[in-house]
Amino acid sequence: MPCPIPTPRLGEGSPSYLTAYLMWNGSTAFSSASLSALAIMAGPTCFDGRTMSQWGRGDAAASGAMEAMRRFSLANEVIKEEAPDLQDALADAYRRKLRPRCLCREPGPAMYIAQVGDQYVVKRMPLSGGGHDPSCISYEPPDELSGLGVLMGSAIQVDSESGMAALKLDFSLSKVGARPAPPVGAGGSDSVVGDTKKLSLRGLLHYLWHEAELNVWTSRWAGKRHWWNIRWHLIEASRQMTVKGGPLSDILFVPEPFRSPDKTAIEQRRAEALAPAVPAKSGPRKLMILVGEVKEFGVARSGHKLIVKHMPGFVFLVDDGLYRRLQTRFETEMALWGADESSHVITIATFGLTPAGLAVIEEMAMMVVAENWVPYESAYEKKLLDALARVRERSVKALRYNLPRDKPAVAAMLQIPPRPVGLYVVPPSSDRAYEETLGELIASRPDFDSWIWRTADGEMPPLPVRQDRVPVT
Repeated sequence: MPCPIPTPRLGEGSPSYLTAYLMWNGSTAFSSASLSALAIMAGPTCFDGRTMSQWGRGDAAASGAMEAMRRFSLANEVIKEEAPDLQDALADAYRRKLRPRCLCREPGPAMYIAQVGDQYVVKRMPLSGGGHDPSCISYEPPDELSGLGVLMGSAIQVDSESGMAALKLDFSLSKVGARPAPPVGAGGSDSVVGDTKKLSLRGLLHYLWHEAELNVWTSRWAGKRHWWNIRWHLIEASRQMTVKGGPLSDILFVPEPFRSPDKTAIEQRRAEALAPAVPAKSGPRKLMILVGEVKEFGVARSGHKLIVKHMPGFVFLVDDGLYRRLQTRFETEMALWGADESSHVITIATFGLTPAGLAVIEEMAMMVVAENWVPYESAYEKKLLDALARVRERSVKALRYNLPRDKPAVAAMLQIPPRPVGLYVVPPSSDRAYEETLGELIASRPDFDSWIWRTADGEMPPLPVRQDRVPVT
């Protein structure tokens, strides 16, 4: 699916285009050295990890995330990311198939060089984030502390060379005949047994959010994350994923920011993007995947309708049965959304088009996110996120994927020297079995410090700070 202007597409990495994009984003104070430094960022699919655009999304662009210039070992030489000859060195290494090593620690974790347009970028090797120093922007918390760990290698299979992730889904991307009524808890929810073989609809949303690094935050990004940033990173993350042998990006629809003067052009691009959902004359009807911000649900003449932000005049039809199950399964998310006016609700849904051109939802899941678009699942987690939003150090919100809510998992990771800290929120309903499992989870990672908020015991304890060594309690 094309990514319309003004958001740049992968490959449009020429200095003139990149400069114009940064200026459009409001990042006017940069130099040629800064542009060269963009070539070394963190991860597998973008400039800071997923595309050529963390500066472009407005996070690292003006946040200070570039303040600590890093060093790499390349062909027995040390190269700094602010070096004026950086691109020449990377181009030469790319042709010679050399791998740089990040000097955030010894021995340096291996990286790889990719060509993006006419720029060369250094990226984190797939599944290697834990090998970097916690202070390094290439660092990634271990998957096993969240719901992601049990899915890697089964529901999510990542190619270690290309970084492409092949996904196995537990929901259908086609429809034949009438839709059978799914059981309560289906329609895109997490499985009650935490299935590790396939991704639920909510699990896919969590993986997209994780790979787009939208669960990462530092106070330096305050006020710099908006829907166009969200959309850009979700689409670029999807380019590194395949479903049923085809690119996920081909069937993923994320509405572009609506601007009244561009209404006609936006609607034309939308029609082109929705072309895969146009029903064929015969055979199964293909479905697409929607990721968007919920504006409201309304009553239609038959059933209900979903109104998604940035799509004025366009509705998604929801039948009564699905709507009732949705209200039951996602009652907590709806309540959290209603309790905080600054929060957003993100929906992920499979949908198709009827021959008359109507968009009909087949399955659906929802996720509530804070003002800074970081997900949370309870009022306790929201309080933790509010505190983390004021912290300068980088935090990473863990996501559950298919993991049941009654199973312990780290709520977030706080990357402070000398060791990262796992932040755990214990619900009031926890029992002895929960505490035992939590203790085992913490003991499995002795290389991490731990902070625990037992909500039944009272108010949230102070967050650890840089000089603290936080004991396991």
